[in-house]
Amino acid sequence: MFGPSPSAHAARKDYTHCTGCGLCLLVCPLWRRTHDLGLSPLGRAKALQYGAHATDIAVSVASCTLCAACEPACPEDIDLVGMTLNLRRHLVQPAMMASLLARMESRPSRPGAPLPAARSALLAGEALRAQPRRLERVAALLGGGAALRVHDDDGADLVQALIEGVSIPPPRRERFLAPLRRLDEIVVADGLLFYHLRRWLPGAKLTSLGVALGRLPAIRRGLRAGDLYVIEARAYHADYQRLVKHYDELRRACGCSFNLDLQRIAIPATAAGSHASIEPDDGSSQVRWILQGRNVTRIVLEHLDDGAAFAQICDLPVVQLVDLADDGSS
Repeated sequence: MFGPSPSAHAARKDYTHCTGCGLCLLVCPLWRRTHDLGLSPLGRAKALQYGAHATDIAVSVASCTLCAACEPACPEDIDLVGMTLNLRRHLVQPAMMASLLARMESRPSRPGAPLPAARSALLAGEALRAQPRRLERVAALLGGGAALRVHDDDGADLVQALIEGVSIPPPRRERFLAPLRRLDEIVVADGLLFYHLRRWLPGAKLTSLGVALGRLPAIRRGLRAGDLYVIEARAYHADYQRLVKHYDELRRACGCSFNLDLQRIAIPATAAGSHASIEPDDGSSQVRWILQGRNVTRIVLEHLDDGAAFAQICDLPVVQLVDLADDGSS
């Protein structure tokens, strides 16, 4: 296996432990696109070791995709995503900070209503909530009703704060986490939120939405041997060792291939983050890299946001994982 996968409880190392081995470069989409060492996790770690400030490496910090592919590749178990997010906190613009703080503080200060009898909840995220019919379908497939509810507070404002580098006020985070502590299982659609919930709620049963759907017979019946199944990278890398086994089993059962490299690290569908400060990229080079050498007949996506990158350069059908249940008759 390529590099260790830290437990949710273990203390992570910081940039001072970077030895310069360069293994993170093998999986970094920005390095592959630019071959600019300064835009890589290694470049940021070494710059910090030599006394650089966040403002000195602002372009690198802003351009990171936060895909987290570097973390399972790192033999030193360095918190590379945390390093980048911490640097962003030193770069956040006052207007952005004020806007996000207002958004977070606008959530009710009183505790949320108690969850009904359902012992599981789906944190749907903004992308899925923007498609109500698909969200309804997802909830029904995962049990709905007494088994699972779509949680009103899915932490979308917290995700945006993390991406932008705005510190989350402790009262807001606690209001978000308090009702989740009472649940048997939390299904999380956003990979960055999944990544942080593993730290915020140690011991909780967290399941990414892709894994929750992928274990359903109604979905598996819709998967075909010619499918390229595109794993959502952030949640996968946050729980790498366990999820490698899940996707290996899914491949054996259904015959599909995945956006994994030789080390079984997920190749993200884009090579630029939302803060990208380098030359704009439409994602075509990254998608072509993922498709290179593969003989596939359909693209199956775990995450809605990956659809645009494939649709603009690929003539293959592009479908969402949840939609496969219709193929196999749920």
